[in-house]
Amino acid sequence: MAMASKKVYIEEEDNVASMVCSFIADLSRKTVQEKGAFYIGVSGGSAAKIFCNGLSAISDLQWDKWHIYFCDERVVDFNNADSTYKFYKENLIGKVNLPESQLYAIDPSLDLEDIAIDYAKKIDAIPKDKHGLPVFDLLILGMGPDGHTCSLFPDHKLLEEKNLTVASISDSPKPPQCRITLTFPVINVSKSALFISMGASKAEMVARILEGNESNPLPAARVQLKNGLVHWFLDKAASASLKGKY
Repeated sequence: MAMASKKVYIEEEDNVASMVCSFIADLSRKTVQEKGAFYIGVSGGSAAKIFCNGLSAISDLQWDKWHIYFCDERVVDFNNADSTYKFYKENLIGKVNLPESQLYAIDPSLDLEDIAIDYAKKIDAIPKDKHGLPVFDLLILGMGPDGHTCSLFPDHKLLEEKNLTVASISDSPKPPQCRITLTFPVINVSKSALFISMGASKAEMVARILEGNESNPLPAARVQLKNGLVHWFLDKAASASLKGKY
């Protein structure tokens, strides 16, 4: 059921991952057929495991047409377990037909602000809207227990960033402190975005994000696409506090 600019899917826990992967696969097929490429931003955590495990098992995807960027990234060496790039490289490259050059990593050898500037140049290769902003076909976003998404945290000054597409952050409340992140100007011109939330521990925050009406919305609630839908994939436990019918 559509709700403003959002669509909510509620499934049994065992079915959520396959539903997410089917959604991504269908969107990639349609997008590649229409324009010959698929530009996607990905996140770490449980979403990364669902993405790599589920999509690598789908045989007909044209991975050579995919361009995979990171919605945010921790500024660590690629051998560090905190590196999101490390996880995707180990679980995709050589297992699917994705050229390594189309998995776009940060350059951790640079100074923090220069890492963000350099990564902004990389996403600048994505086709743009009339305002010159890169338009992702899909962003796979995470939501933290505090309502953060990407590395955009509650009450942080980056929530109000208007000019940069990629920003650096040196005071992340969640370690490691140094990261780069997409900002809302580029997030909210994406064609599509999705969140995955599972488990009873997420129920209260899911309800707050989807049905709250706060004067100072949490970061995940600020994902309001101008020309697309935000898709929420929930299991029944994570949806337990929702009041509406979906």
